[in-house]
Amino acid sequence: MMSYFSGPSKPQPAALQPVSGSVVARQAWVSRIGPVNFPLDVQAIGDSVFVAGGDGSLASIDGRTGADLWRANAGAPIAAGIGTDGKTSAVVTQANEAVAFLGGREIWRQKLTAQAYTAPFVAGGRVFILTADRAVSAYDGQTGRKLWTQLRPNEPLVLRQSGVMLAVGDTLVVGLGGRLAGLNPSSGSIRWEAPIASPRGVNDVERLVDLVGRVSRDGEIVCARAFQASVGCVNTTRGNLIWSQPANGSQGIHGDDKRVFGTESDGIVRSWNRLDGERSWTTDVLRYRNLTAPLVVGRSLAIGDFAGVIHLLSREDGSLLNRLSTDGSPVAAAPVLVGNTLVAVTRNGGIFGFVPE
Repeated sequence: MMSYFSGPSKPQPAALQPVSGSVVARQAWVSRIGPVNFPLDVQAIGDSVFVAGGDGSLASIDGRTGADLWRANAGAPIAAGIGTDGKTSAVVTQANEAVAFLGGREIWRQKLTAQAYTAPFVAGGRVFILTADRAVSAYDGQTGRKLWTQLRPNEPLVLRQSGVMLAVGDTLVVGLGGRLAGLNPSSGSIRWEAPIASPRGVNDVERLVDLVGRVSRDGEIVCARAFQASVGCVNTTRGNLIWSQPANGSQGIHGDDKRVFGTESDGIVRSWNRLDGERSWTTDVLRYRNLTAPLVVGRSLAIGDFAGVIHLLSREDGSLLNRLSTDGSPVAAAPVLVGNTLVAVTRNGGIFGFVPE
């Protein structure tokens, strides 16, 4: 009998296809952190991987062995993180506090004017924070003293997911709405802005435009995704848009010197030529599997899904090379490469290290 309350059926995830097995990897180690219920950024610096859990826990782990280097706690549930330069690490709590650690020891905390969903960016002895009111603030990395704030006219809505913040040369590159902006890291003054997407529509939801992490950087060229609008590349020296193509995804992108790769909201995986934005290849073998942003690793793309599986696709044509299993809960963040180890973190807090055989 048909129920009057049944809605349209949800699209079924694509069944797992046979893989070629031409890229072989094994699980080398496993560790744990608190459950991940926030937009986690996993950081890889040297041979260390830095992670955080929603319960306030932070950890630095040896990517070669899975052994703890240090553990700490922010004292409150985490809303955004983790940012680090390998020495100073920072997170933002749900109590709107930025908390910084040196090693595993807390060195300062500062109250923020708004919530943050983007991991702090730590560089040049400073901690930079992008808050949901689209303000960028800089803090002294040792003392937490606020150095400057750059506040742009903000739209009413913002995504509850990780945005864009990185350094290119002596410029702090930040996503502000649908624009990539270059800031002077010493003063916060804006050097240039390049629109990857523009607001469209008649209401606030339709007009929501935000750049999402991760990004693909090759030298001075930074490519980024505007949420469910487009993918584009910007020359950060000149501050000009090179190309922008329509794309309907919600996760960040990655790339190499020839191509940019991304996962669309329906699980289609796409490749664009980095030079001009022309499509290179498309595959639907992972359709409706709630994919993470990709990671370029060797000749593969590593992409996590809702079932805790890491899929390895060919960078050349998108064909399935292999898959790696974690704990069955969704992969919580785009995988990272730590030395020779592929690291993935799941929603249940599992941290898995895989190495090639």
